[in-house]
Amino acid sequence: MSILTPSWWTKAAGLAVAVAVMATIAPVAGQQPPAKQPNGTANGEWRFWGGDAASTRYAPLEQINASNFEKLQVAWVWRGDNFGPTADNILRSTPTYIKGKLFTVAGERRTVAALDPVTGETLWTFREPHTKRWEDSMRKNYGKGVAYHETDGKGRVFMVSPAFMLHALDAETGRPIETFGKKGTVDMLENFGYPFDPYKGIPKDIGYITSSSAPIVVGNVIVVGPGHILAYDANTGKFLWKFNVIPQKGEEFNDTWKEDSWSYTGNVSAWAPLSADIERGIVYIGTDPGTNDFYGGHRKGQNLYSTSLIALDAKTGKRLWYYQLVHHDIWNYDIPHAPNLLDITVKGQKIPAIVVTTKQSWAYVFNRVTGEPVWPIEERPVPKSLVPGEESWPTQPHVTWPKPYEMQVVTHDELIDFTPDLRKKAIGILEEFQYGPLFLPPLNRGNALGKKAAIHCPGSNGGTNIPGGAAVDPETGILYVATQKACSAPNLVPGAEIDAVDPNQVGKTIMDWVSGPGVGPGNVDGLPLWKPPYSRITAIDLNTGEHLWWIPNGETPARVKNHPALKGLDIPNTGNGAHGNKLVTKTLLMYGAGRGAESKFYAVDKKTGKQLGVVDIPAPSNSTPMTFMHEGRQFIVIPIGGGNHPGSLVALSLPSGQKPTTMAQPGQ
Repeated sequence: MSILTPSWWTKAAGLAVAVAVMATIAPVAGQQPPAKQPNGTANGEWRFWGGDAASTRYAPLEQINASNFEKLQVAWVWRGDNFGPTADNILRSTPTYIKGKLFTVAGERRTVAALDPVTGETLWTFREPHTKRWEDSMRKNYGKGVAYHETDGKGRVFMVSPAFMLHALDAETGRPIETFGKKGTVDMLENFGYPFDPYKGIPKDIGYITSSSAPIVVGNVIVVGPGHILAYDANTGKFLWKFNVIPQKGEEFNDTWKEDSWSYTGNVSAWAPLSADIERGIVYIGTDPGTNDFYGGHRKGQNLYSTSLIALDAKTGKRLWYYQLVHHDIWNYDIPHAPNLLDITVKGQKIPAIVVTTKQSWAYVFNRVTGEPVWPIEERPVPKSLVPGEESWPTQPHVTWPKPYEMQVVTHDELIDFTPDLRKKAIGILEEFQYGPLFLPPLNRGNALGKKAAIHCPGSNGGTNIPGGAAVDPETGILYVATQKACSAPNLVPGAEIDAVDPNQVGKTIMDWVSGPGVGPGNVDGLPLWKPPYSRITAIDLNTGEHLWWIPNGETPARVKNHPALKGLDIPNTGNGAHGNKLVTKTLLMYGAGRGAESKFYAVDKKTGKQLGVVDIPAPSNSTPMTFMHEGRQFIVIPIGGGNHPGSLVALSLPSGQKPTTMAQPGQ
């Protein structure tokens, strides 16, 4: 989340000229291909949000395997709601496991906690003092986790708070590190470049900034992602550099924000977790669209570095390369999760790769050193916006390979067809909307077409999104990505109309059009408008770009299975319609069914997608699971939420009497 976020952000929920989308690549001094990317899951640990700095979500463990997966038992449950309310019963934090302790965050105060890995006992906690800027922060309980670093052999845990403070805590005691910043805390508003009050934060009529993702440590540098990118010395807390994700006056690409819109537009930020190539000292940033997810008439131009992947030198903040995935984004196609790093071999050539899976349901694959696409990405014409005042960009990048892994184009063929009556009703609903290809721009209320809205697929919650994301197996080069078949139909209404009903305005609404109350397309008699699968997991070999297999995520929901219109029909597994939460080990792909889905955890064969086992868990999975080895025993920890377990962590392990096997090391 970035600065200048207006009040309405809290909403209910011909061939063009070629466009330069990749900057001149700056060489990184002294770079040589490393022998191997450092593995944060070596020795059975899980040191980063994504397991390692590369965000692979892979651990080289095999004690839990196909032969014993269904023997998994609940070892303990840790209640995050003990530390304050959790919206929608959701805990979003993926713990880290380092040197015998688990570290996580919970609640609206984003309390940091250290846990005993065997019992789930809370060993220590830290809670930031109350401030008005914390109180006013949106998404206070959305914390995804913490970062870790060692100074003089002693561990320290870093947390970014909703109030936009960076705290450094002793990993053994939870006490602030007195020598870091000001007695353990850095107020990052001091380095952000806007006027602020230490207690109240940025003036409310300007906007605010908050964060949910953990920072990342690269060498001795800690990098913080939301808004403009900030970096600090991980030992002292000294401010090192700032990279402006909206180029300021005098900076390159400032002119991609026309009519001085750079000076008042916000929301461009690295909302998702960051990834890094530790050996090369490169940190990778995925960004959001500019203010107003679905309208950009006030920010004409290409809008760099919105909806872009950026590679920065972690020591200096110098941009090494970038690629803009969506120009002048009016679809809310932000990069929703951390990019995945791995080495692949394409046509005999070894490539240090980075892959970004997106809401558009493409895997964008680049050389992570040079920024060059591994396979061609073509600029192609897209439909022009019909909204008054909007100047949509005439072309958008289209990935040519690998092929899309979820629905992108809306036609009658994609509509529900369980029965002729349901299909007829679905066609009638669809015809009330404008529909067609990917990158179909939103419509305003009262549009000249007389349509309710324009449907774009995937939508802002479709394709690959925050809860699911992707995992990669660095040993095989296979990508596993979760998706949801979901479309959006934003209904643009006058900005002044939204302001009039907003009781808690933040920032200034300067847009002619903003996203108003939803208008559909909804469903057909309580059934999804689209054909199943409603959600899936897809395996893609990044060495060839070929899709290997896909499976429905989870199971057919009861509302479909028991629907009276489908009585007597043989309905195959439709998938549950949620984003699967996954991790990869030496022998298994494991995943939770996702938010609001079934309370189950699955194991499948990595090569074929065949289901190998399923176990019950106390509540549905909410976010990315993790795994670790502690004193010869492998554990899996899953963020869950719902029912009697709001905002909890559940740990699974084999019965304690079972003889453990030896942990496999990378490359074995």
